[in-house]
Amino acid sequence: MANSVKGMEWVGRTSVHHTLKEQHLSRPCALCVVQSVQALPSVFTLPSCHGDVIKLKHHTMEAETQGNITGLKKPTPAEAIGNRGGVGGEMEKKHYNNYHQNWKAHTPSELLWEKANQQGVEVLSEEFARIMDKEDPLREFRKRFSYPKNGNLDDTDPELCDAEQESIYMCGNSLGLKPHSADQRVKEVIDSWGNKAVGTHFSPPLPAGLCDRYGRELLGKVVGADPSTVVLMNGLTVNLHLLLLSFYQPTPQRYKILIEGHSFPSDRYAMVSQVELRGYKPEEALLEVHPREGEHTIRTEDVLSVLRKEGDSIAVVCLGGVQYYTGQKFDMGTITKAAREAGCMVGWDLAHAVGNVPLHLDDWGVDFACWCTYKYLNSGPGGISGAYVNKRHEGRDTPHLKGWWSNCEDTRFDMKKTCDVAPGVDGFRISNTPPLLVCLVLASLEIFDEAGMDRLVAKQFLLTGYLELLIKAYFGSDQVKSPSAKIITPEDTNQRGCQLSLMFSFPLQKVHRELSKRGVQCDIRKPNVMRIAPAPLYNSFLDVHRFTTILSQVFELCKTEAA
Repeated sequence: MANSVKGMEWVGRTSVHHTLKEQHLSRPCALCVVQSVQALPSVFTLPSCHGDVIKLKHHTMEAETQGNITGLKKPTPAEAIGNRGGVGGEMEKKHYNNYHQNWKAHTPSELLWEKANQQGVEVLSEEFARIMDKEDPLREFRKRFSYPKNGNLDDTDPELCDAEQESIYMCGNSLGLKPHSADQRVKEVIDSWGNKAVGTHFSPPLPAGLCDRYGRELLGKVVGADPSTVVLMNGLTVNLHLLLLSFYQPTPQRYKILIEGHSFPSDRYAMVSQVELRGYKPEEALLEVHPREGEHTIRTEDVLSVLRKEGDSIAVVCLGGVQYYTGQKFDMGTITKAAREAGCMVGWDLAHAVGNVPLHLDDWGVDFACWCTYKYLNSGPGGISGAYVNKRHEGRDTPHLKGWWSNCEDTRFDMKKTCDVAPGVDGFRISNTPPLLVCLVLASLEIFDEAGMDRLVAKQFLLTGYLELLIKAYFGSDQVKSPSAKIITPEDTNQRGCQLSLMFSFPLQKVHRELSKRGVQCDIRKPNVMRIAPAPLYNSFLDVHRFTTILSQVFELCKTEAA
């Protein structure tokens, strides 16, 4: 490792105790944050995803060591603002007093305010967003995706937005953008079919009959798993059913499935189907954990409490890694450990987690998982899904559905009367994986690998943090007689990814319709949430600033019409 970091003075480096590795802290390491911010406050240390603790020195705040992790002393407003007047001085103090009284160490806001202070600009200004984009080490990746223009969208109003301008795309949580390289990938598959006919089954560049071999190394990196334990196949709910048919083996004493309240409908339908297929009533066999009254997200301690009380009766715990409605990231490691200690099988639906947050399926000891690839992994509408089965289950002898592709690859064409079932996740394959769908995932996975999950998480920390900062500054519910937007996603960055879920003081459908007219692409989920998810692979800080600017215009319109 080099002895200096850009914009920093190297102070030293110490070994992290094993407990830090076990925690797999999702907060980005200092090296990665430096690459995104290029300037951080004070002398401090953060756990590094490279296996060390790094101590960096800048200029305003002092460090306090607490065990193996060093925290920052809470700065006074004067220290944070730099005792400056003018632009970025009095105005920043005003906003600080409005919503920043409980400034926590190492929050995205802290780093963003300090960066703006160093640059001598207003943290809420477009100029600051442009500075952040200029210094973003991932900024060039945006050029590798097809960005829709306003004029190509069905809902835009040409009088309210420039038809030639790129839309403000905040919907990567629903459908990722198309990589330019996907076109060439698809062409290669089509050309191989056209030029080689049946020969395309075993001919490069992507043999149709062997295409499920491809992408495993890259996919394993994204989910934190041995490549042999992951595979591309089917759709998400199909995979969930296939896995549950094997891992949900109810007994008279242990027959329940634990899910989160307000789980994604398809997950719920699958769980209901599974318990009904085994002769149980959903109201008896489906156990739900809900947020406490007056809260929007589920506390880890409440999940653990259910496991302590009901663990002996729970056969499978199957939650969403990132909750689709609130954007809450569950503490997957802690929940998995507790559930397995209670004797439960543990599966995760990672639809909103894969490519969004750090995952460590092998280290956490997860039994099975499945996910779609068309959200943060950008494989296109209806793209193929992924599945994971822990290596310890390779010799597990439980019934599951089989097909031709469940065979071991080297005996598949022996055409035996009985299936020579492949070990682990490969035994769950049913049919030949479609190469046209695989090639689309590969196009995106290669970009992911080049960008690096560490750097993506580091940018996400700041990008979603910037969205949070602007939303609170302009639309905080504490602002008297002003339109408000409430963020229901956890403020703790260890409990979220890209997405912030918003509730408005104005009718949700009205706000969404007016945003769409102005070239903003985002989605809503009933009963009353708008999901905003800037993806670090292709979204910019200017996108976030433009979004909040347009949201402010829409709020003013709604306010005027309501008067």
